[in-house]
Amino acid sequence: MKFKMQVKQNQLIERISDKHLVVGVDIAQELHVARAVNFRGIVIGDPLTFENNENGFARFLQWVSQLKTLKGFHSTIVGMEPTGHYWINLSKWLYDQNIEAVMVNPIW
Repeated sequence: MKFKMQVKQNQLIERISDKHLVVGVDIAQELHVARAVNFRGIVIGDPLTFENNENGFARFLQWVSQLKTLKGFHSTIVGMEPTGHYWINLSKWLYDQNIEAVMVNPIW
C-alpha cells in the first residue's frame, strides 16, 4: 500500500514544471495566509494575508497575477490543508476562476 501511495505522490509532483507558481495557503476561520514558491521550493515574493470572503479572494488573485507577471510563470497551482470547513469557500472560488487547487495532507 505504501508503494502505491509513493507512486501517486510522484505522479502529482511530476505535473509541476518550472512554469508553475506554487502557492500554499494556510487556512483559518477569518484570515488565510498565502506563500508562493517556484517548482524547486524557492520563495517568490512576500506572504499575503487575506480575508475568507470574496474581497479577500480578489486580493489573493491580484497578488497571484502580479507574481506570475513579475516572474514569468504561466500556470498556478494552489495547495491547502482542508482545515475544518473553512477551506470550502476558497476552493470553490478558485474552481470558478479556473485555478487548480489541491488538498494537501500534512501527514504524507
